[in-house]
Amino acid sequence: MKRNIIILGAVILTASSFIAVGAAVDEVKGAIKNLADKPNYSWTTTVKSGGGQGRFAPGPTEGKTEKGGLIYLTMTRGDQKTEALVKGAKSVVKTQDGWQQTQAPGAGQPGGRGARGAFMGRMLQNYKVPAVQAEDLISKVKELKKDGDAYVGELTEDGVKQFLMPGGGRGGQNAPTPSNPKGTVKFWVKDGVLVKYEFNVQGTMTFNNNDVNIDRTTTVEIKDIGSTKIDVPAEAKEKLS
Repeated sequence: MKRNIIILGAVILTASSFIAVGAAVDEVKGAIKNLADKPNYSWTTTVKSGGGQGRFAPGPTEGKTEKGGLIYLTMTRGDQKTEALVKGAKSVVKTQDGWQQTQAPGAGQPGGRGARGAFMGRMLQNYKVPAVQAEDLISKVKELKKDGDAYVGELTEDGVKQFLMPGGGRGGQNAPTPSNPKGTVKFWVKDGVLVKYEFNVQGTMTFNNNDVNIDRTTTVEIKDIGSTKIDVPAEAKEKLS
């Protein structure tokens, strides 16, 4: 009888844990949806890298978005800042010659010169605003629980590999495969809306027969929800239409 009670208690405890995990996931999913439903918001993305990736770490990215799909970005790389606007399948970047429309690789000199411009165009078309990226992250969580004021979870192996791979897993057939992948994610919610998230991915990538250890933490802080405004210059607006 005592043994049956112990087993029953263990089953109830396990079921309660699954319910708690499921409830945490549902709460964060709801907070992400509430953010996506807002008319506009702004954010700051910062990336900190350890291991051998320090010199490849980008500077902060400041972003704004409106529900109609318009995205404004200011990206810092070293001493250089790049302003860009994205709407649907079109994107433009600010250059010394004014706002220039980006193009697909091999289709001219988009937003700059040659390969650099092609890379910029591809990066802008693949850019994910926080509500979209957070939804991608929550779909790759093995488990999630409330820890203090944050929801904390561990990422699946496939999820970690995606964020370790160049271009978010779009490296092509010959792209290196990460080994020893592991990663974690945290979400912060206020008044039912996602206001911050952070994810860390670690692993080893081989480039030119050299192993590079990656330890990268990306933090996204969301602000000005419902009060963000994007002023689009006439020149840029014309090229986005």
